[in-house]
Amino acid sequence: MEEQAASLVLWGLIVLASLISVEAGVSVAIIEIALGVIGGNFLGLAPTPWITYLASFGGIVLTFLAGAEVDLGVMRAKLKESALIGVASFAGPFVGGLLVCRYGLDWNWRASEIAGIALSTTSLAVVYAVLVETGLTNTQVGKIIMASCFITDFGTAFALSALFVEFNLYTLLFFAVSALLIAALPWAIRPILRRYGERVIEPEIKVLFLVLVVFMYFAKVGASHAMLPAFVLGLVLSRVFQENRLLQRRMRVVAFGMITPFFFVNGGMNVSLPLLAANVGLLVLLLAVKQVTKIGLIYPFARKYLPREAIFTTLLMSTGLTMGTLSSVFGLERGFIDHGQFSCLVAAVVISAMLPTFIAQKWFSPHHLLAALERQTLAATASVNLGDAAAGAKTVPLGTPGE
Repeated sequence: MEEQAASLVLWGLIVLASLISVEAGVSVAIIEIALGVIGGNFLGLAPTPWITYLASFGGIVLTFLAGAEVDLGVMRAKLKESALIGVASFAGPFVGGLLVCRYGLDWNWRASEIAGIALSTTSLAVVYAVLVETGLTNTQVGKIIMASCFITDFGTAFALSALFVEFNLYTLLFFAVSALLIAALPWAIRPILRRYGERVIEPEIKVLFLVLVVFMYFAKVGASHAMLPAFVLGLVLSRVFQENRLLQRRMRVVAFGMITPFFFVNGGMNVSLPLLAANVGLLVLLLAVKQVTKIGLIYPFARKYLPREAIFTTLLMSTGLTMGTLSSVFGLERGFIDHGQFSCLVAAVVISAMLPTFIAQKWFSPHHLLAALERQTLAATASVNLGDAAAGAKTVPLGTPGE
C-alpha cells in the first residue's frame, strides 16, 4: 500500500478503535490490537519503518508512564505480595513453555528457550492502559499489579539477556548511560519544571521524550532493550509526577492521543492469519500453556493477598504483548525459530493481551473499588464547592452599606 494511503487507513482504524472502545466499554488497547489484525490481513497494511519506530517509542512511553504510576511507599510495603505474584507470573510459563516445546513438540533448545521467554511475559503496557482507563491506578490493587508486572518483565528481560545477548562494549555503554540518566534526572527535572513548566510548547515533556529516545538508541547499539530503564526512570520520577498532576495528565494526553495507538495496532499487524490457519493446533497449544501456567500459579497468591480482586488480578497478569513480541522477533532474526513458529508465538501473545483483558473488564471488574473512587471524587468536589460558597459569602460587594 502507498505510504499516504497506509497513513490514512491507519489513522482511520485508530479513530474507529476509540469510538468502539467508548461504546462497548472495552479497553481501547484491545480494540486497537484487533483492528491491527484486520488491517494487516485484509486492508494491506504492513509495518513500515516509521510505523515500527512509532510503535517502539509508544511501548517505551507506556512503560515509562507505568513506572511513574507506581507508589514507592506501596511497593515497599507490599514488596512480598508483588514479588510472589510477579515471580509466579514469569516462572510458570517460562518453564512450562520451554518443556512443552522441547519435549512435547521436539523443538531444539534454542527455539524452546525463545518460546518460554515469549510466553512468560505480562504486558505492562496493556495492564497500564486498562488501569488508567478505569481509574484503578490510584488504588492499592492497581499499584500492586503494576509492581508485579515489572517483576515479571524484569525476569523476562533478564532471561533473554542471560541466555542470548552477547555482551560487548556497547552493552556496557548502554548500562552506564541508563544508570547516569536515571540517577541525574530526578535532580534535574525540578529546575526544568520551575523554569520551563506551564508553557503551551511543553518543553518538560520534550525533555522526557528525549531521554527515552536516548535509552532506545543506546539499547539498540548495545543489543539490549530500553523497557527496563524506562520503567525504572518512571519509578524514580513517580514522586515528581505525584507533585505535578498536571504534567502527568499532559503526558497521558500526548501518549494516548498520538503515540501509543501505533504500538497496539502494530502488535496486531504482526499476526499472519494464513500462517495461523496452517498451524492452528500449535497456536492453541502455546496459548493454553501460557494461560494455564500463569493462572495456575498466580491465582493462589492473588487469592491470598487480594481476595476480592483475585480473578481480576490473575487475568490482567496473564496478558502479554511487548516483551513477548520482541522476544519472538529476536528469535526469528537470529534464526532460532521459523516463520510458522514465530507467527504462532506472536499470535498467542497478542491473543493473551486481548482475551484475559476482555474477560477481566467484562465480568470481573472490581466494581467496589470503582464505586469507592467515585464516592471519593464526589466528596472532594462537594468539599471544593462548599469552600467556594463559603468564600463567596464572606465577600462584601463594592458599594454596599457595609463599606
